Amino acid sequence: MDSLSRREATRIALAAQGLNRARRTGRKTRAHLQQTLDRVGLLQMDSVNVLTRAHYMPMFSRMGGYDPALLDNAAWEPKRRSLFEYWAHEASLLPMSLQPHMRWRMARAERMEGIYGGIASVAREKPDFVESVYREVEQRGPVAASDLDRANHKGSTWWGWTETKIALEYLFWAGRITTATRRGFERAYDLTERVIPAIIRDIPTPTEADAQRHLIGIAARALGVATEPDLRDYFRLDVADSKARVAELVEAKRLIPVAVQGWRQPAYLDADAVRPARVAGRALVSPFDPLVWERDRTERLFGFRYRIEIYTPAHKREFGYYVLPFLLGDRLVARVDLKADRKTGILRVAAAHLEAGADAGRTARELAAELRLMAGWLSLADVVVEPRGALAGELGKALEVAA
Repeated sequence: MDSLSRREATRIALAAQGLNRARRTGRKTRAHLQQTLDRVGLLQMDSVNVLTRAHYMPMFSRMGGYDPALLDNAAWEPKRRSLFEYWAHEASLLPMSLQPHMRWRMARAERMEGIYGGIASVAREKPDFVESVYREVEQRGPVAASDLDRANHKGSTWWGWTETKIALEYLFWAGRITTATRRGFERAYDLTERVIPAIIRDIPTPTEADAQRHLIGIAARALGVATEPDLRDYFRLDVADSKARVAELVEAKRLIPVAVQGWRQPAYLDADAVRPARVAGRALVSPFDPLVWERDRTERLFGFRYRIEIYTPAHKREFGYYVLPFLLGDRLVARVDLKADRKTGILRVAAAHLEAGADAGRTARELAAELRLMAGWLSLADVVVEPRGALAGELGKALEVAA
C-alpha cells in the first residue's frame, strides 16, 4: 500500500479542488464557471446571507471576482440552464448531466425512504392532499409555496412549514416537481418535465449501483484523497451503498488504497489525482465549501478544528458568527468573522484570529488583499476591522497600507 504524508495529502486535496495555484486574471466567462463546477461537482445551498449566499462563495474562492449572474443563469435561466436543484450534499445545485444519476434517490423518496420523517408523515397520511398540490403546480407553475398557501392555507405542522410546503418538498424529493426559479431565496416549483430538458429526461436511468459508483467517482475526483466516510458524505450516500461502491471502484482500479500519516482510517486516492510538490493558492473559504464541509476531514488535512457557530449563543462563541478559514499555500493560517454591511457599503471583519505557527505579517498582508478583492466583488466600498482577535491589529495596518 502506498503511503502519503499529511502535507502530501493536503496538496493533493487542494489540487483536486482547484485551490492549489494563483487564480487566473481577467474577465471570467461561463466557460470558466463550468470548468470550476466540473471540478467541485456540486454547490451546497443555504439560506444564511450574512455575507453572500453559500452557493456563490466556492466560485469566488476559486475564480476571484466574477459576475454572479453567470451562476444565476446556469441555475435558473430557462434558455441557458445547465444546473438543477436537488438533495445531494444537503440542498445543492448540480450539473444537469447528473439528473439521471439522482433518479434512484428520487425513487426511494417516492417510497418515503431516506427523507425527513415530517415529510414522510404527510405524504403517507394525506396522499390525496399531496396529489391536489401536485395538480396545483401542474395548472399554475412555476409557483411558490406562499402562492398556494394564500388560496389553501394549512396549519404549520413541522419545521414551521405549512402542509402545502411539506407536500411540495415531498414532490420535489420524489422528482415529480423541481425548482424552476428562485424568488429571493424562495423556490418556485414546476413540473420536472417543464424544467429538465428532454435531452436529459430521455437518458436511460442507470441502475442504483451504476449511479452510486458514478457519484463516488465524482467525489473521489473532487477530494483527491479521502476515507470512505469522506467519499460517502459528498453526496450523502447510505453506509452500505457507499462501502459496496468504494470496494467496486478499488477492484476496478479507479480508487487506490493508501495510508495517510495520522489518519486512523484507510484512505483512497483517485487514480487520476494530481500530486503537486508545492501549492500556491490563496482563498477565503466559506463554511459550506467542499474543502471544509466535512469538519473531521478538515482537521485531518490541516490540523484545523472548525465548527460553525451560527446557532451558538453569542456569549459562547469562540471565534464568531460567520467565520471563514483563510487558506494560504497548503495551510489554513487564519479565520475571520465576516459580514457584508450593505447599508453602509462596508465589509466588516468582526474578528480576525491567527492560527498557531502562522506568520502574522505575511498572513495579514495576504488576507488584506483577499478582503479587498472580496469587497470589490460584493460591491462594497471599504473593509473595516474591529479590534477582536490576535490578528486584528496587523490586519488593520495591512489594510491601511493597501488602501
